[in-house]
Amino acid sequence: VAMPNGDGLRSCCYKGAQIPILFFHPQPPPSSTMKLALFAALAGSAAAFAPATSVIKSSALASTPYNPEFQGEDFDPMGFSKMHEIKGAFPNMFPHPQFLEEAEIKHGRMSMLAWTGVWATEGLGWHFPGAPVADDWATALPVWAREDPGGFGLILAFIMIAEGEGVSHAGDNFRGVSKKIPGDMGFDWMGMTKSLSEEKINRYKTVEKKNGRAAMIAMASLFALKSIPGSVPIMDVIGN
Repeated sequence: VAMPNGDGLRSCCYKGAQIPILFFHPQPPPSSTMKLALFAALAGSAAAFAPATSVIKSSALASTPYNPEFQGEDFDPMGFSKMHEIKGAFPNMFPHPQFLEEAEIKHGRMSMLAWTGVWATEGLGWHFPGAPVADDWATALPVWAREDPGGFGLILAFIMIAEGEGVSHAGDNFRGVSKKIPGDMGFDWMGMTKSLSEEKINRYKTVEKKNGRAAMIAMASLFALKSIPGSVPIMDVIGN
């Protein structure tokens, strides 16, 4: 016995058990929104039955310890790391990847310090007691050199010594014969790396590189904003 319930669903009684039976009635054509929703649903259903190659690729990507975003390869579309292999060029005309990696890490560290300094002085208003204060971070260096030449000279001398020691410690990485790990200055007086596993050390190295790259882009954006007003649209949104 078939019994309608008013919602297009009927139940059929067979040997005391009710079996639901669904009946479809003609409906008006779906709207564009409904078509989009149906298309999304069909696409999601089709993806469930797609081959598992993409899943395997993503799993392999997650297990890649170096540069997982680029499947373990360096992102070098311009081929800068291959320039030292150019045949016919002058000897040692182009730097080895050892030098390029060392330079990237060093400039990333300087940019992170610079970005922190800009926001500490401009954003939070922090200054060393007695240090010259400039109206703008972009003019702070000449103001400091003019008003406190002694302190400026001491800091400049310290930077020169640190840079000289860093270059000598790095070895001849321009030709790729350095035995030193790029970025490792041997400056771990607190012994923080001794308690870390090799996996964690490599992860921190990757994190430092990525944050350094972001800081270099940030500092370049700040200089561009000062030189060409309106050249960094996002600063117009968040305020400068």
